[in-house]
Amino acid sequence: MSNSDINKGWRKEKAANSLNEVFSSIKVPANASSWKKFMAYVGPGLLVAVGYMDPGNWATDIAGGAQFGYTLLSVILISNLFAIVLQYLSVKLGIVAERDLAQACKDHFHPSVNFILWIFCEIAIAACDLAEVIGSAIALNLLFGIPLSVGVVITVIDVFLILFLQSRGFRYIESIVGGLIFVIFASFLYEIFLSKPDIIPLLEGLIPKKEIITNPSMLYIAIGILGATVMPHNLYLHSSIVQTRDYPRTTEGKKEALKFASLDSSLSLMLAFFINAAILIISAATFHTSGNKDVADINDAYKLLSPLLGTTLASIFFGVALLASGQNSTVTGTLAGQIVMEGFLNIRLKPWVRRLITRLIAIIPALIISILYGERGTADLLVFSQVILSMQLSFAVVPLVMFTGNKTKMGQFVNKPWLKVLAWTISGIIIVLNLYLLKETIFP
Repeated sequence: MSNSDINKGWRKEKAANSLNEVFSSIKVPANASSWKKFMAYVGPGLLVAVGYMDPGNWATDIAGGAQFGYTLLSVILISNLFAIVLQYLSVKLGIVAERDLAQACKDHFHPSVNFILWIFCEIAIAACDLAEVIGSAIALNLLFGIPLSVGVVITVIDVFLILFLQSRGFRYIESIVGGLIFVIFASFLYEIFLSKPDIIPLLEGLIPKKEIITNPSMLYIAIGILGATVMPHNLYLHSSIVQTRDYPRTTEGKKEALKFASLDSSLSLMLAFFINAAILIISAATFHTSGNKDVADINDAYKLLSPLLGTTLASIFFGVALLASGQNSTVTGTLAGQIVMEGFLNIRLKPWVRRLITRLIAIIPALIISILYGERGTADLLVFSQVILSMQLSFAVVPLVMFTGNKTKMGQFVNKPWLKVLAWTISGIIIVLNLYLLKETIFP
């Protein structure tokens, strides 16, 4: 499939490569074993998986485990399977069409529609950044006693951290993110060991139960878990960063790239599943079984872990994982912001300028709320940020499913009929549940 074949289904040739400074910058060995080739593709999946374990997801997992034990594990599993399918479509768009989702939208839709999509996307990225600011500030407060308002201001330093990482190359960013994910993984592995969950009820929790639908309280948290799982900015991000690999831009080269990039994505998202499930399992084993069923936020969980598990290390590891989660999400939020602005508007800002603008938008409400309302206010703001993300999700999912199901745009790589049905079904479920979550949050 040549570049001319790619462009047949698109109105215009793309103005520039996505993330042009790192496009096709990571070499894929031509005559090497499948294992070595796969390792060359490992990285983008980890960056995407970060969005599925950011501080915004923690509150719903904690509340679900504390109130209902292991029952909602099945919801986390189903949500993760949905995410695997949608991220696969994102990978496919990037590799086959050689456009990120923002560039694809710019080509397909009317300028006024694209402007609205861009605004929604910027709001979603700001909301995601808000969750990172609050999560990092809460972690600094819990670990070091730094006041929330001061912790919010400290997060501005992230701007310079990202600038430093980007100057070292894309592989360096992937390595740092992978290292922080390992810290989160190790922290929760230790927490699970301490909490000693009941294995049989845990495994039973992976099987969906009717009461999830029939119990209104359980349904609300289940929708919250599902609604906070697929992050809209991840669909833009993944379609771009898979193009950092220097694979042959031919039909065979794209088939191989799609195979290895999809494997990287799926394995990384299963790691994200473990971490999200671990938060719920620890909450169920520690709080639900001890009668502390009203634990609903990160602060409560941190304070109760040590006395209930009998060691101060329990809370420390929890706080470290939260801080690592916030810092990781910062990296992907910055990249997504750059992709969206360049893709929709062809505006190229220096990364540190882009980062500073996004972070200041997030810091102002977080600083005001932390000063006026303290812990409870920031916890509520964290939930509100997830509602904003839910509102924007359909505006990313629908175009993605449309483009990858269009034969003129994707050629022989177009979604098979069964995948089209599955993708639209998943999209419909996510959209309906997010609308329900939005209604229940605004009009309880």
